[in-house]
Amino acid sequence: MVPGQPVLSCPSTELLLFRGLERRLRGENSLSRALRTLDMVGSGLVGRLPRGCRLCIGGAKMVLFVTGLCNQGCFYCPISEKRRGKDDVWANEVLVTSDEDILAEAEVSGAKGTSITGGEPLLRVERVIGYLDLLKECFGEEHHVHLYTSCKALEPGVLTRLWEHGLDELRLHPFGREDWRCIEEATKLGGDMSIGVEIPAIPGELPYLLEFLPFLESIGVEFLNLNELEFSETNREELLARGYTPVGGLSMGAKGSEDVAKAVLRHAQELDRLTVHYCPSRFKDRIQLRHRLVRRSRRVAKPHELVTEDGLLVKGVVYPGSKSLEEAAKVLVGEYGVPPDMVWIDKEKNRVETSLEVVETLGEDRRIVGEGWRLAIVEEYPTRDRFETLVIPLSEKRSRVRDKSL
Repeated sequence: MVPGQPVLSCPSTELLLFRGLERRLRGENSLSRALRTLDMVGSGLVGRLPRGCRLCIGGAKMVLFVTGLCNQGCFYCPISEKRRGKDDVWANEVLVTSDEDILAEAEVSGAKGTSITGGEPLLRVERVIGYLDLLKECFGEEHHVHLYTSCKALEPGVLTRLWEHGLDELRLHPFGREDWRCIEEATKLGGDMSIGVEIPAIPGELPYLLEFLPFLESIGVEFLNLNELEFSETNREELLARGYTPVGGLSMGAKGSEDVAKAVLRHAQELDRLTVHYCPSRFKDRIQLRHRLVRRSRRVAKPHELVTEDGLLVKGVVYPGSKSLEEAAKVLVGEYGVPPDMVWIDKEKNRVETSLEVVETLGEDRRIVGEGWRLAIVEEYPTRDRFETLVIPLSEKRSRVRDKSL
């Protein structure tokens, strides 16, 4: 271990394979109509992946949740109780109280773009416009911004304003044939904005989707994103009441949703231009979220912290009993020769942080144990709340953490 440098774990085979594919997609110029599987968890693509998706896959998109208010009442809405119906703004996992919170989160996460979502974002049009101006002014026109909204919330005047203020990509959610005209109008009035459609792949709706495909192609829509219908704590009862059942295991998807999406992908190969992309629920956790956490961890990791392949931070921690945190830190530096940059006082959690090697050394010192110092290995998210996923007292077997960081 080199003092002053975080230890970065080797990426898994799954990540290495996916990163190679991501690079090929980024450099792709032709619109291949062959159906491709993008990863080891089942996402599929016909055509060229939208730029917003490419950035999201790489963990390079900040999710800007601009309001939890919504007037659509979708039975499959997965938004948590923490956000649903509340007019709050979140930048990734950070509750926003000022513009500075948004800018700081974009910086620390290394975001190259932003996904604006909700709730229904366009219930707060002026807020959205203000954030577009903020992001473009601070990060430049190359900072890619896409907005996800319903057709029912979109008005011609609003669409023009979004384009004028720099929106790069619009993702529309129609609720049926009555919204198709709205999509067509968006393709005419959206300037050089990329126009796409994003909807869940609902079991039983294959005939509707197969009719929808040629319509989207005929009006110049660039892409159709199909998300796997997934269960959450907030929509579970609604989905079960309508006869949907979960796949089971580690998947939160609904049975039949992936079958619908794959059937649409097969038919999309017969089209000339429209991109169709299927994003399963497990893809969000195993690829998108992991990449975002890895990007963030590499930017925020302190010298004593190790970054796992999942983007989590692992460290040794000391709870120094009767000694103050400052006294314990002095002992580590003065008596054990730990470099000062490998010692961090965490007043919020009432502990002293250091490396795994240091706490292992301390664990062999009877004096330290006799003075009531408690030692542990901690694994936590690199987010502002630093949610702990694992705490192992040093007396327990430590191989669980070590194996994950090899």
